[in-house]
Amino acid sequence: MAQRATPLQGTRLGRLIGAENAAVSGVVLLLPSGAENSTRRPSPLAVSAARTLGRRVVREGRAEGLVGHVVHYGRRGWNGPDALPARDARWAVAEVVRRYGDVPVCLAGIDMGGRAALHAADHPAVNSVLALAPWLPEDDVAVAPEPVKQLSGRRVLIVHGTNDERTDPELSFRFAERVKKANRDTCRFEVHSDGHGLHQHRAEVAALAADFVLGTLFGRGFSRPLTDALAAPPPLGLRMPLASGFGRSLRG
Repeated sequence: MAQRATPLQGTRLGRLIGAENAAVSGVVLLLPSGAENSTRRPSPLAVSAARTLGRRVVREGRAEGLVGHVVHYGRRGWNGPDALPARDARWAVAEVVRRYGDVPVCLAGIDMGGRAALHAADHPAVNSVLALAPWLPEDDVAVAPEPVKQLSGRRVLIVHGTNDERTDPELSFRFAERVKKANRDTCRFEVHSDGHGLHQHRAEVAALAADFVLGTLFGRGFSRPLTDALAAPPPLGLRMPLASGFGRSLRG
């Protein structure tokens, strides 16, 4: 059962990404990056990066009735057990249901937003989670491991640059291994030689994100690489390389 969430003051959905007054059949919620500990408002740059990704994905799904919103957190910090961005993400899903009715939702998070997306997947409206360069904590025997039960029944895609020096790609691999044991609809792509912002292969990452979101929300056929990654056993399906040029001929 989804946890009830009360947002912090200032938490809101950003302006609509997509056609106004269109029939809405699915929603992608974009969760920006943040900080480990902070009481400050979210960074405008982080919000802008999330919105840029959202525009690309929504453009590809406009014919199906896809719209998007960036979630503006009340605070940018995860702040230990408070997990504030995850709480705000749960509120955002509930707000989407209030506005648009019973439509499927994909949570798409960047950096700390990736962790928030993974945590907030317990809302019944969420059918998929996309985590780009997710910030995940170091393994600590004194602290309970990151939860995975909430991801059951959802499709999960993690994307990480192999040269990421801000969020450890090995931690996202180990997390994906745990998720895969409980949920076979899980895969992970590695973007070789790319760093935290995935700037070198921005077009390929955006194309993969759109392919995943449209496939999970509307039943579009996945591209062959994504189909193979979801079907492959670990570690292959969790270390799938994202090929240069992906997206130029997705269905080729």
